[in-house]
Amino acid sequence: MIARLSGRVLEKGEDTAVIDVGGVGYLCHLSAASLLGLPPLGEPVALRVITHVREDALDLYGFTTAEEEDVFRALVQVKGVGPRAAQNILSGIEPRDLAQAVAQGDLARLTKVPGIGKKTAERLVVELKDKLLALARAAGPVAAKARGGLLDQLGVALVNLGYKPAQAEQVVEALRDRAEGKGLDELLREALKSMRG
Repeated sequence: MIARLSGRVLEKGEDTAVIDVGGVGYLCHLSAASLLGLPPLGEPVALRVITHVREDALDLYGFTTAEEEDVFRALVQVKGVGPRAAQNILSGIEPRDLAQAVAQGDLARLTKVPGIGKKTAERLVVELKDKLLALARAAGPVAAKARGGLLDQLGVALVNLGYKPAQAEQVVEALRDRAEGKGLDELLREALKSMRG
């Protein structure tokens, strides 16, 4: 099983990146946050990786932090949450915010995340409360600050995708009033849509 990739960023997509390791390109599925954490194209990178094997595919899920990898591992153990769903969830909420919402049983916060309905939110609280408790305690009052930092992350993502800083800043400002309750993935899609016309 592949557990780590160390190489150079060859390509970036909406939720994937290709990492060149010794001339071999590995396609990794990444959350919006991990995608943001990647350096520019051609730069060196090291990713933590989970290999998911199915009958018809072998998928790699990459993470820039151990925290995100740990939460991903916990999520895929929940009934009805597969690797793609877990990745989508982590694109819509920071790992610490998710842990805090689960620990507090905050179903309203969880159901705002794309991919989490009421039943899934209830399952997350029941099955993950104890597993994510330490992470939730570490989060403390960080949640409100993280929401403000989401727009900063959006700006960095746009610049990493090749847009000029001035363009990125303009789009981020236009989305500021509509950012409440949205995840990074959703905001990035809206930003790209508005930039493409």
